[in-house]
Amino acid sequence: MQKRTAPTADPVDLSARFHAVRALSVALVAPLSDADATVQSMDDASPAKWHLAHTTWFLETFVLRDFVVGYALYDDRFPFLFNSYYEAEGQRHARGRRGMVTRPALGEVIAYRAHVDAAVVAALPDLPQAAHDLITLGCHHEEQHQELLITDILHLMAQNPVEPAIWPAARKVPVAMPGPLGWIAGKAGVTEIGHDGAGFAFDCEGPRHQTLLTPHAIADRTVTNGEWANFIADGGYDDARHWLSDGWAWVRKDGITAPLYWERGEAGWTRFGLDGRRAIDPAAPVTHVSFYEADAYASWAGARLPTEAEWEAAAASYDPAGGNQLDRAGPVEPRPATSGPAFFGDVWEWTGSAYRPYPGFKPVEGAVGEYNGKFMSGQCVLRGGSCATPRGHVRASYRNFFYPHQRWQFTGVRLAKDL
Repeated sequence: MQKRTAPTADPVDLSARFHAVRALSVALVAPLSDADATVQSMDDASPAKWHLAHTTWFLETFVLRDFVVGYALYDDRFPFLFNSYYEAEGQRHARGRRGMVTRPALGEVIAYRAHVDAAVVAALPDLPQAAHDLITLGCHHEEQHQELLITDILHLMAQNPVEPAIWPAARKVPVAMPGPLGWIAGKAGVTEIGHDGAGFAFDCEGPRHQTLLTPHAIADRTVTNGEWANFIADGGYDDARHWLSDGWAWVRKDGITAPLYWERGEAGWTRFGLDGRRAIDPAAPVTHVSFYEADAYASWAGARLPTEAEWEAAAASYDPAGGNQLDRAGPVEPRPATSGPAFFGDVWEWTGSAYRPYPGFKPVEGAVGEYNGKFMSGQCVLRGGSCATPRGHVRASYRNFFYPHQRWQFTGVRLAKDL
């Protein structure tokens, strides 16, 4: 993982941010048992314990090991166990077998975090700017893992036949369905997208560059659960005309009939969430849908998905810290919009764009340059953040990316159309 630019950090402010980010990760796992934190529900997900340890390994490796003279690793085994995919850092435990790491136990991982945290804070006043930048990077890296932590816990609990509620919550009062979908005329002509170099950004967000937008409109809100239920009722999952070939093959092979975590009962559709199984809220944004599903819905609705350039141009004037995003440990789910258009929070929005480098993109040298560039193949871009994204983490230029079949994240749909 890497930054493009970062202003000189005040050590006091950086220390406060560091403490806040690290504390939130621990708070997120507070309801878990050691067994909860160890099990791996699928290859795409990682155990909660692994997330806690990996984000700590990142700081221990790239800050303490590389910048603090005489620092001794907490445990010589941990680099093999908790490296993710940094080839420059040597051999590592297989991703699909992270759930077999029953030891160290959760308590020892928490102790590892405390040890590294104390060492970072103690060293902070004497560290060079390059190390401060890496700590800043480590905070953004951990915020990404906080979202993964939440969604991996959700996927794990959904495999449990008793469907436990990690964060019980009061029953919600239904709100009125939003009005008919509205359309916002998008920018047309030559425009600039990509990070402008002010403040932190990941390398894949730049360079800023010109692109041509043709006349189009973008929806003023995301697709709701109620609208998705209509798509299902109209045979959307059974009509090959709306599906890409790969998507149709995926639907047939895996028996896909609804968004992930949805079930149909006598009283209608329900969904499983971190607050247990509840009736779907028809007014809330649909979530846990794949790119294939998003594209099929758009076809059914007589529209298309926006390009990432169209999305960024439309979102640039909105507050990226607004909307329903993660502020603290507790129930996490999309909620109905209560005001005008918003482009941030609730659900990541699939775009029709492939995750590829921008013109002039060059990853930096070294291990941290491995994070984005080598994954620019076969994945699709999502924009806007979700209810599980820590507030302040995203911006208009932020590019998330997943494979087209993946849907365990809080992924949703905003439509676009040509004019």
